[in-house]
Amino acid sequence: DAFATGMHAYLLQRKYPHAEIAFSCPRLRPIVNNDKINPKDVGEKELCQVLWAFLKVVLSGSEERVVADRKVGIMHVYRYGNMEADIVLIQLAGNHDISEIKDEVAEIQHLTSMDFELIAVKVDDWNKELSPWKTPAVFGNEDFGDGAVQTLEEILLLCSDKSKTYYIGGYSLSGLFSLWAACQTDLFSGIAAASPSVWFPGFIDYMKEYKIKSKNVYLSLGNKEEKTRNPVMAKVGDCIREGHAWIKAEGVNCTFEWNQGGHFKEPMTRTARAFAWVMQQNRNESRVEKDHL
Repeated sequence: DAFATGMHAYLLQRKYPHAEIAFSCPRLRPIVNNDKINPKDVGEKELCQVLWAFLKVVLSGSEERVVADRKVGIMHVYRYGNMEADIVLIQLAGNHDISEIKDEVAEIQHLTSMDFELIAVKVDDWNKELSPWKTPAVFGNEDFGDGAVQTLEEILLLCSDKSKTYYIGGYSLSGLFSLWAACQTDLFSGIAAASPSVWFPGFIDYMKEYKIKSKNVYLSLGNKEEKTRNPVMAKVGDCIREGHAWIKAEGVNCTFEWNQGGHFKEPMTRTARAFAWVMQQNRNESRVEKDHL
C-alpha cells in the first residue's frame, strides 16, 4: 500500500509538477499484538522506513526532481532553500554547475537575509537549449541552436504561483538566456546576468528592438574577458557597456559590476552576487511603497 501510494504521488507530480501532494496513511501504523495478528504487517521499524522514504524523496528541499512537461519532454530540476518562500530564483545550469549550486545558495544566504528557494534547471545541450537563434560556432565545432523558446516554455511551467516573486539568472550563456527571456515576458522581477554572453551575434540589437521587461537587471563581467584572441568573443566588453547604457536609458534599474579575472573565475560566487543584488532591489522597492503608504 505504501509503495502504491508513493508511485501514484510520483506519477501525479510528473503530470502536474506544481500540485501540492499530501499523504494520509491511517492504517500504516503499529498496533498492539501486531506480530501475532500478522507477522508480515507494519511494525515500528517498517513505519520509520516508510516515513523516512517519503520525507527523503518527496519533501526534501535539495534533492533532484524530475519534472515532466506534457508538451516538451523532461527537465531535471534541483530545488534548494525554502520551498515555501515567496521569492523563487530560477537558474539554468550545466552538468558541471550542479555540484556547485549548494555553495552558491550558501553564498546568497550569506549576502542577504531574505528567504528564498532556488530552482536549478539542468541544461543538457548548452549551446542549443539556451541560444535564441542559430549561429555558427565561435569556439570549437559546435554550432549554436535555437532552443531558447522551448526552454522558456519549460521554465514558465515552474512559475505558475502568482503569489510568488520570480527572478531568473545564470552565468555565461545562461546569463544571455536570462536577458533574452526578459525580452519575452514581464514575469521576472529581476535578471541576474553574471558574465552573460552578450557577444552573441545580433543580441544587443535584438534587445533594443524587443525591450527588457524586467524592473531590475544586474550585469557583470570579468576584467580579462574581452582580452581574448577570439574576434567574436572579444566584443563582449563593448557589447556589455553598450547594453548597460541602453538598459539604464530605458529607465530600468540596472547595475554593472566588473569582476577580477577571466570568464571562468568564480562563476558561482559571481552568480550569487547577481541574485543577491536583484533580490535586494525588490526589498528596497517594497520599503519605498510602504513609506508612500
